[in-house]
Amino acid sequence: MGEARMESDDDYTKDGTIDIYKKPANKKKTGTWKACPFILGDEGCERLAYYGMSTNLVNYMQQRLNLGNAAAARSVTNWSGTCYVTPLIGAFLADSYLGRYWTISSFSLLYIIGMTLLTMSASVIGLKPACINGTCHPTSSQKTAFFVSIYLIAFGTGGIKPCVSSFGADQFDENDENEKKKKSSFFNWFYLSINVGALIASSVLVWIQTNVGWGWGFGVPAVAMAIALVFFFSGTHLYRLQPPGGSPLTRILQVFVASIRKCNVKPPRDESLLYETVDVESTIKGSHKLEHSEEFRFFDKAAVETGSDKVNGSVNPWRLCTVTQVEEVKSIIRLLPVWATGIVFSCVYSQMSTMFVLQGNQMDQHIGPHFTIPSACLSIFDTLSVIFWAPIYDLAIIPLARKFTGHERGFTQLQRMGIGLVISIFAMAAAGVLEVYRLDYVRRNSYYDLKIIPMSIFWQVPQYFLIGCAEVFTFIGQMEFFYDQAPDAMRSLCSALCLTTTALGNYLSTLIVTIVTNVTTRHGKLGWITNNLNRGHLDYFYWLLAILSFINFVAYLWIAKWYTYKKVTGKALT
Repeated sequence: MGEARMESDDDYTKDGTIDIYKKPANKKKTGTWKACPFILGDEGCERLAYYGMSTNLVNYMQQRLNLGNAAAARSVTNWSGTCYVTPLIGAFLADSYLGRYWTISSFSLLYIIGMTLLTMSASVIGLKPACINGTCHPTSSQKTAFFVSIYLIAFGTGGIKPCVSSFGADQFDENDENEKKKKSSFFNWFYLSINVGALIASSVLVWIQTNVGWGWGFGVPAVAMAIALVFFFSGTHLYRLQPPGGSPLTRILQVFVASIRKCNVKPPRDESLLYETVDVESTIKGSHKLEHSEEFRFFDKAAVETGSDKVNGSVNPWRLCTVTQVEEVKSIIRLLPVWATGIVFSCVYSQMSTMFVLQGNQMDQHIGPHFTIPSACLSIFDTLSVIFWAPIYDLAIIPLARKFTGHERGFTQLQRMGIGLVISIFAMAAAGVLEVYRLDYVRRNSYYDLKIIPMSIFWQVPQYFLIGCAEVFTFIGQMEFFYDQAPDAMRSLCSALCLTTTALGNYLSTLIVTIVTNVTTRHGKLGWITNNLNRGHLDYFYWLLAILSFINFVAYLWIAKWYTYKKVTGKALT
């Protein structure tokens, strides 16, 4: 009888990950694509729940809460923006104290409570608004119940959004070249799972909401969220967990305070004279050491040793920081300009749930003589576009681009995001051209007061398809870029930072709509965005966004040329 093979260091990950029992993660028993199906299943169901209740939300607010076009659009974009700000809270808790696994688990429960309350607000007598002859009369308490439920969902999703993609990427050891190559593909398939959920939401669930009822339309997403949590827990024994590394905000503040205290100290030209621990491992749990970089040398002052840096033989972290800690701060600062250019792109993306829907509401939604497709359902073409382009990018575009660029991933992450920004300009141009043609059709036939003009809603397909194509390049590129370039112990926080571009994009859209409405309705004019779009100029709004997108792309080119990628050294502390 042969002896069992002794386990060696090569059987364990080198990136500091552990298993659910807090033991070093075994490569053969945990992580990689063994664990990923559970994470992808969780994300697919969670996104089905999110898009199932949000895709048609603007119409619910109009029909059941009696809000006008502009008010409904503002309410949706404000809520959607909040959904992308709350991840900063979830990310901070994940990186500092809970870890990604427990953050996802706990915030999922809050999410389910919000979905349940939303379902009740649309189906339970007393909570749902009373409607007479097609006009609803919501009370203030009914509105309160509705808004409390959707903002509970916003906080619930705040613990999931910044952690799931990073948690999935944690399943691949960066120190193993074979696993590292697989990680890039994970982000493509992760985004694909998002859009499979969104596909069902924007087709089946929107149809249920429109034709069966809002109670069922919100109830099914609530059940989907419960299934998502079951999926997630099912893979627990296979997961690799990155331990929390302590408060990243504290480490950032320490660098700023130490640098300011030593503002009169000149950093040495020889980087070896800067303070760093002698161990191969970083002192920050779960983090590699970072090599010194030449940018932002003011912060190097924090790593210059002086006589007052130690108290009773111990280093005072508010006076002396390691090179790795300083480089963490530099990495965040380098990410900020790239992050800022994502805001306008997200503003363009947000039009799918507002202006595209309102534009579609006044177009012919018939498929044949008896079946109609709700305007919100057309986002299915954005989803189909992503489902089409994500595997094409992974299986065809990367190998083809690699022949010309010589880059392992085909394009650098910055090049990939830039291509998406260009496509987004064409998406807005397509929407603008369609609206010009639609308004011309209205004028030629005097259809100004016709609620639905005899022009097929499927003319909107190109603008949705282009947005989907842009997502594959920009949004997936952003996820991979912010994960790779983030300091190891700040990955959830940087994923949340990436997501805030969507929040700020929604808020920017709200701001632009507010400014445009105020400016264009002066002196008694109807304005660009009216309740009857046949008498407005939504095309001007689209052209404005196209111009802003072009200016944003020019700024992005300059920023991308300037950017310096981070360099790691040593191994992570477990």
